[in-house]
Amino acid sequence: MFLYTFRLSIMKTFFLLLFFLITFALKPEGINGVEQVIGAILDCDTRVGKEERVAMDIAIQDFNMEQNQTFIKLRSKCSQQKPLQAALAARHLISKNKVQLILGPRSWEETSTVAEASEHYDVPILSFADSSPPWAPERWPFLVQAVASTYTQMKAVANIIQSWGWHRANVIYEDTDSAANGISPYLYGALQEVDVQISNLLPLPSFADSSLLQKKLEELKTEQYRVFVVHTSLALATRIFGLAKEMKMMDKGYVWITTDSITSLVHSMNFSLVSSMQGVVGVRDSFLETGPDFRSFFSRFLQIFGRKYPEERHHEPGIFALQAYDAVRTVGLAWNQGEVNSGRQLLESILKTDFDGLSGKIQFTQQKLEPATRFQIINIIGKGYRELGFWTGKGFSSSIDDGVYNSSMESLGHVIWPGDPWCAPRGWDLPTIENPLRIGVPNGSLTNKFVEVDYDPSTNQYNFSGFSVDVFNETAKHLKYSLQYKFVPFEGNYTDLVKKVQSREFDAAVGDIAITSSRCEYVDFTYPYTESGLVMVVPILVSHSSTTWLFVKPFTRDMWLLTLFINVFNGFVVWSIERSYCSELKGPVLNQIGTLLWLAFATLFSLHAEKLHSNLSRMAMVVWLFVALIITQSYTASLTSMLTVQNLVPKVANIETIKSKNAMIGYSQKSFVEGYLEGPLGFKSNNIRSFATEDEYAKALRSGAIAAAFLEAPVAKLFVAKYCKSFTIAGPAYQVGGYGFAFPKGSLLLPEIDEALLNVLENGVLKDLEERLIKSEECVDIQSDNETASLSPNNFFVLFIFTGGTSTTALLIYYFRATDRFKNSMAQYKRIWIKIVMVLNKLGYRRNRLSTEVSDVADKNPWIAPNNLHSRSQV
Repeated sequence: MFLYTFRLSIMKTFFLLLFFLITFALKPEGINGVEQVIGAILDCDTRVGKEERVAMDIAIQDFNMEQNQTFIKLRSKCSQQKPLQAALAARHLISKNKVQLILGPRSWEETSTVAEASEHYDVPILSFADSSPPWAPERWPFLVQAVASTYTQMKAVANIIQSWGWHRANVIYEDTDSAANGISPYLYGALQEVDVQISNLLPLPSFADSSLLQKKLEELKTEQYRVFVVHTSLALATRIFGLAKEMKMMDKGYVWITTDSITSLVHSMNFSLVSSMQGVVGVRDSFLETGPDFRSFFSRFLQIFGRKYPEERHHEPGIFALQAYDAVRTVGLAWNQGEVNSGRQLLESILKTDFDGLSGKIQFTQQKLEPATRFQIINIIGKGYRELGFWTGKGFSSSIDDGVYNSSMESLGHVIWPGDPWCAPRGWDLPTIENPLRIGVPNGSLTNKFVEVDYDPSTNQYNFSGFSVDVFNETAKHLKYSLQYKFVPFEGNYTDLVKKVQSREFDAAVGDIAITSSRCEYVDFTYPYTESGLVMVVPILVSHSSTTWLFVKPFTRDMWLLTLFINVFNGFVVWSIERSYCSELKGPVLNQIGTLLWLAFATLFSLHAEKLHSNLSRMAMVVWLFVALIITQSYTASLTSMLTVQNLVPKVANIETIKSKNAMIGYSQKSFVEGYLEGPLGFKSNNIRSFATEDEYAKALRSGAIAAAFLEAPVAKLFVAKYCKSFTIAGPAYQVGGYGFAFPKGSLLLPEIDEALLNVLENGVLKDLEERLIKSEECVDIQSDNETASLSPNNFFVLFIFTGGTSTTALLIYYFRATDRFKNSMAQYKRIWIKIVMVLNKLGYRRNRLSTEVSDVADKNPWIAPNNLHSRSQV
């Protein structure tokens, strides 16, 4: 093994020396070209650095073969991705090797230190960093960005996310200036344009250990959203995807999108990395792989790269090699454009260069190449990858030349996602029992009918109830899956609650939260589940009026029924008592009933005492007449009052009246209404007062402290239902949003919540909840000052007891007297029978027959005792 390694090292050194000998030998003989030395700072141990070195050697060889004015020599140094070492390498190249220009390095951190180190030497630096700050040319006038910026790729990433209907994404990036410059502001702006929100922004150190990476990925795994954008170096990406596969984050339901810094090296990935990235969709800078120049470069690159770096399994060049080739060619052409005797002249000549390179158009604007506008979309599957198509600012296309563009990536054909699902992933996962939705609920609503939060000290838990909570619970039941969530109380105003949803402290907010344009800047709302509008509540006045059935209103229904019953009862008592004295009260049944009813109602208007024969009936009728007199007089007084009373009307008809009187108005201190009152309605701020409870409103309205209260329509309905005799809604309803549930912008739950809420509305559940809400608010106003109440039995309870008791007593006395008379008549009947028996005995009837008949009579009549008969017969 050692011998093989030694031989390999000897062969590598031999071929390297042979390459340089051939390069110098290829200098045209007899041509006195000017020899120019350029330097390069590379990351020699990385795949990018290796490709750049080989490409530069090929470019120098091609240029020296084609030109006779200039002969270029290359001196290179390795930075090992360390900014300080890159700066030292630049100093060495300038002071020792006398280079007139420096190519590289690839990262902005290294580039900035190299530019700083060579600031006083007037040596142009052609950086390979694809992003640099706008202020860089002013700070370092000799710094040129020699590769096309790929920040436009962020728009491609955003369009990929948008085309599949995903609204939130997690972004993982390397915590370096180069990566950060690509995230902010380019990715932010691109995602905002397509209404995609960044759920989590995760910066990772370049040399993060496995424990840190695992911890961060675990945190992301617990999140709801499953779309990940990775913008790191290949080295860090290798470790990220390796751990993600172990943690089953490359399974079905996940989406991974990589940027150019990773995807452009997909041709060099080993099998282990490719297997851990199955289903990844990547964006990379696109270049034409046609034409004789590219084919010539490609074939030579394969041979030289394979000989120079035999440890690399894949020898194909990528975009980084093409960029290095074009950079060397740019420098050579700049020297041939005219007399170049200084660094300043070389810089100016470089900036005038204009040609079609292998990587694309080479033309500088403000010391930068024009940004790349075409990117290739690939899908890593199997042992390699599949080229899906291309993206430009016009959209997606399956071919560069067909000119047909589509706004959706679906036009590129079927995509193999992680886990190989049949269809595109949803992009988010349902909340679990371990990680439910945290829903903020306002504690301190104006009325507890919408939201009520109670703390139970025995269980140390909060209980949530109210109309808004019930509507959300019903909505969750109508989802196609079981939604796990928990309510969390929130102290503060409603706008602050909405901002907590925006900042992701809450996943949603449920309560009497009004939908307003200002709040829609922070969150998205569901469809309103209540009536929308802002209304004015004012005290009640009265006006004159009458109704057709007003004559029955002095008495309640129970009072009418009881009066009728007492009348009929008293008539029955008089009829029962006087029937024995008056022949007119006897006869057919219909006559008896008519007479009874006449007696019942005639006594309301006259006593007719001279026609009554019994003192009992007179007693009952006198008492009833006394009670009837009071009842009729009360009825007359109540009806008179109702005929002259006034109907209820609003005290204030419209807001113009309030403004003209400069009166005070009120609103709920936690609602949005204050801004609306001062803005569209035009009230003065010093005429507006805030209130915390319904009772405070009622007290202020009754006392005249405020002329009106402006409430949202749902709250106003409950308020008027509670104070039904004192206040009413006046004027028009001012259109504002109703109540809705708040979710973060781009929430993937929102469309499904909206659909479930519509189901609740259409199947009548919401209507039932609304009816239950209104019925739950009982009117606390028993009677207003301006209303005459109907008389009920409670008002005459004692009188009814008095007359009912008197009549009942008279009837009972009459009954007992009638019973005594009946007993006396029966005794007389018994004596008559005894005399008849004695007469029959004297007429000669046999004793035994007589005894038998007498016994029969005695058995039939208990009033005749056998002993009495026997004793009388002996007299």
